[in-house]
Amino acid sequence: MMMYPTPLYSHAGQGLFSEVYEPAEDSFLLIDSLEKDADLLRRSNCTDLNPAAAECTVETSRRNNLNLQPVLTDLTECLLPRLKGMVDVLLFNPPYVVTPSEEVGGHGIEASWAGGKRGREVMDRFFPIVSQLLSQQGLFYLVTVSDNNPEEILSLLAESGLRGDVCLSRQAGREKLFILRFSKRRHETVNKV
Repeated sequence: MMMYPTPLYSHAGQGLFSEVYEPAEDSFLLIDSLEKDADLLRRSNCTDLNPAAAECTVETSRRNNLNLQPVLTDLTECLLPRLKGMVDVLLFNPPYVVTPSEEVGGHGIEASWAGGKRGREVMDRFFPIVSQLLSQQGLFYLVTVSDNNPEEILSLLAESGLRGDVCLSRQAGREKLFILRFSKRRHETVNKV
């Protein structure tokens, strides 16, 4: 397996980007999953609800000699139906922390963690769209924690015709993090929840 350097990201959470969630254990587990599956992956575009996060993504890509063009949107609102069945790689590090429902829906840094009931309110809005977006060879990576009930998420998306498994998992303090990987095609099952 080829090792990739950790992206330069020291600007996240600082100055102009103080309203941006700094990479932490969940971000690094997602990066590890992508590195693990590097042979399966191509290129992707980024979407975000937080304008500062989109600008931070541009800066991160610039510092790492990449060219990304983030799209400001609520989930994938502006991408359907134009990208229906055309997305090869879909990454979602959603707000997954269990919070009161009133905290969900902000546009600042709180949008990065406030997941509402079971930490799933934003995820549950997104799940019906995933199968529509993915190409036949597409892969969808989702960051979850135990509180989100990963087993139930695997079953729920299976009802939409997506095969899923746990790509990687890791204990991070009190949280058990999971990267769930889904596709419309068969892939090797790595782990169970």
